[in-house]
Amino acid sequence: MPSTAQGRRSAGLTPLLQHRLLVTLSLGLALSTLWAGAASYYLVFHDEVLARFVSRQSAMQFAYEERLGTLQRALDRTAAERSAERGSVENRLSALTERQALIERRQGLLSGLGGAAAPIDEPPPMPVAEPAPRVQKPFPTPELRMGREDRAEAAGRDSAGRLSRLEAGLQRVAEAQARSVAGIALQAGRSAERFRDLIARTGLSPARFDPPASGIGGPLVPLGLDAFEQALAEARRRIEDETHLRRVTAALPFRQPLPGELAFTSSFGARLDPFTRGYALHTGVDMRAETGAPVQATAAGRVTASEYAGGYGNMVEVDHGRGLVTRYAHLSASAVSVGQRVEAGSVVGFAGSTGRSTGSHLHYETRIDGEPVDPQRFLRAGAQLVFAD
Repeated sequence: MPSTAQGRRSAGLTPLLQHRLLVTLSLGLALSTLWAGAASYYLVFHDEVLARFVSRQSAMQFAYEERLGTLQRALDRTAAERSAERGSVENRLSALTERQALIERRQGLLSGLGGAAAPIDEPPPMPVAEPAPRVQKPFPTPELRMGREDRAEAAGRDSAGRLSRLEAGLQRVAEAQARSVAGIALQAGRSAERFRDLIARTGLSPARFDPPASGIGGPLVPLGLDAFEQALAEARRRIEDETHLRRVTAALPFRQPLPGELAFTSSFGARLDPFTRGYALHTGVDMRAETGAPVQATAAGRVTASEYAGGYGNMVEVDHGRGLVTRYAHLSASAVSVGQRVEAGSVVGFAGSTGRSTGSHLHYETRIDGEPVDPQRFLRAGAQLVFAD
């Protein structure tokens, strides 16, 4: 009986085991089929997927590199432009420095023209770059670098503007200097003409007083002077001419021989002689003067006579050079001796009535190369001058 029961249980479990086995085998077969399909799909489509992935990555890399290249070219172009502008600014600054030095040197030359130069505005100060503040900068990405270049460009425009203003300021100073030297030349020319006219009114030629020519010569080598240097040379020439004529004028007998207002009692030329009552040449002019009134030299010179000279009575003669002589006659007394050097305004004697005279007065003569000329030529011209005593 027990054997029979055990055999039945064994016979009863077999279908269940078979069913489980069948399920397990089916599941394994399905998994194997799925794995085989996945493996087959991977093997079939792996290269295409990989190719697409690589293609996308390559496209992204190319686009990024293209962008970087564009930015880099822009940076290089901007850097080249900045470098060119920087070089231009440096050249302009160097030129401005040289020009400012030239203007300062010219101002020194103008100041040396007898102080006649008009005041000139000071040149504007040269621009000095201020140090940039120190800041912590981020990593210089292309975008940040472009922003930095934009700021540099704005700073460059500001520097260029300041340089332009400086150039305009220096130009104004240069123009003012040109006007100043032109004014100096004009003023010296007018003054020289005035002195030349005064000398001509006496009957003398200004060329008479030119210094004797000395032996000079040599090959002609023209100088390439600019407009300012030419104007300065012309101004110097006119100043030298004016200075020479001023000295000539100062050496001529333009002063009065008597102080105060002159009262003429007899003029130069033909007149009725006070003693013979016939016509005779009066070689000078007579001026009313009280006995003992001081008689002054009308120009600087050397005394060549101080004596009693016949009809002149007591007479003093002063040689002023270049053939020009003055005489002071009918003096009551002489105050100088022969060979003595006298200055303009020095007392040479005292008025009186010695010699051929009808009363106290001064007989005054001017002679050129020994010939008497009308003293009033000199006195009238001298009346236009202001003498510093």
